[in-house]
Amino acid sequence: MCEISATEVELELGTMDQVELQQVQWLWEPYIPFGKITIIQGDPGEGKTTLALRLAAACTTGEPLPGMKPLEPFNVIYQSAEDGLGDTIKPRLIDAGADQSRIWYVKEDKKALTLIDNRIEEAICEANARLMILDPVQGYLDSEVDMNRANEVRDVLRQIGAVAERTGCAIVLTGHLNKAKGISSKYRGLGSIDFRAVARSVLLVGSLRNDPNIRIMVHDKSSLSPNGKSLAFGLGDEEGFRWLDGYEDVSVDGLLCGISTESKVATAEDLILELLAEGDEVPSEEIFRKAQERGIGARTVNAAKKKIPGIRTRRSGNHWCWRMEA
Repeated sequence: MCEISATEVELELGTMDQVELQQVQWLWEPYIPFGKITIIQGDPGEGKTTLALRLAAACTTGEPLPGMKPLEPFNVIYQSAEDGLGDTIKPRLIDAGADQSRIWYVKEDKKALTLIDNRIEEAICEANARLMILDPVQGYLDSEVDMNRANEVRDVLRQIGAVAERTGCAIVLTGHLNKAKGISSKYRGLGSIDFRAVARSVLLVGSLRNDPNIRIMVHDKSSLSPNGKSLAFGLGDEEGFRWLDGYEDVSVDGLLCGISTESKVATAEDLILELLAEGDEVPSEEIFRKAQERGIGARTVNAAKKKIPGIRTRRSGNHWCWRMEA
């Protein structure tokens, strides 16, 4: 027999057959779900704020995100604790082509915003926002909350997670990595691991070692679907922001260790040139199979093929063959 002690709240029980089955709604499948918390993290200057701003801009115009069909444009709340709205955030949103009338923010002149502030839910409802970005998350913790203490962080995150659930708004928190090296990505996020535990999706952004103009977004955690492929974008040169192909095989460990541009795409180029060196036709299935044996995906092989001049393809029955033009 259990001993029952008096409590202030009356016990209520339920069974799972009473729970309504719900499908996950996606802002950007499988990276950012609606009604949940997503974290974008990386070292300072690696592109996480640029990614967040590009995400916000796309949502206001309906521009399709990689792998997605266009969404109907919707309102976004963007809170920045580090950058000025007029001299930094607005110019970058203009550059991203955002509909400025759909980007909202909470005024903090009288009181700084925190994650447990009831103004967050009020703002989401009043602005009819489907995405809220808080950049960076440590700027929105109460001064009395130690972000390294799980017992202090857990309740804060539970409350903001409940806001996301109630409103159906995707809440994205950006954060820096700590300086620890050689450990799992699970422990590289700044602050308590509870940040990662509460988030349904964690995205890691970093640059390539010998080409810092190429940034990689790796899907480091996904609780609602299989992890998505890695994505790359160009940043910091005269061409400006653009999505790039050929880096879907970059891993979390590879990014944290400073993977170089010679990695997957260049390896695929070498493999293709090796297989076509004799001038004979080679079935594409053989090329893809040998690439897979080296851990190189089909998209990376196709990206490498585009970079090699002189490759010709021919259909032979039900198969495609590649050869190098003399």
